[in-house]
Amino acid sequence: QVQLVESGGGLVQPGGSLRLSCAASGFRFSDYAMNWYRQAPGRERESVAVITSVGGSTNYADSVKGRFTISRDNAKNTVYLTMNSLKPEDTAVYYCSAVLFSRRYWGQGTQVTVSS
Repeated sequence: QVQLVESGGGLVQPGGSLRLSCAASGFRFSDYAMNWYRQAPGRERESVAVITSVGGSTNYADSVKGRFTISRDNAKNTVYLTMNSLKPEDTAVYYCSAVLFSRRYWGQGTQVTVSS
């Protein structure tokens, strides 16, 4: 079955960095675009970044452009989100996601807290 398992979240000071990982299994990872979403308390879940399956083209939410980088390692079936210059407003649960056969799959999420 499809599984997406995030890791790498934690508490970081403003201006700091984190790298999130999402290990995928149960499908041919290299064939699918991968997404990172986030959801802050009291807010709707929002798309943060996406990376395509072929060529690795990327797209980002305006709020994270220039600070976050999405990447993938198809040999390891893993997608990453490198987050730099973190701000308190980046505090959220971050989710890895993929759409397979018209169904969106989610990981369990990893908490990122940016606070001094």
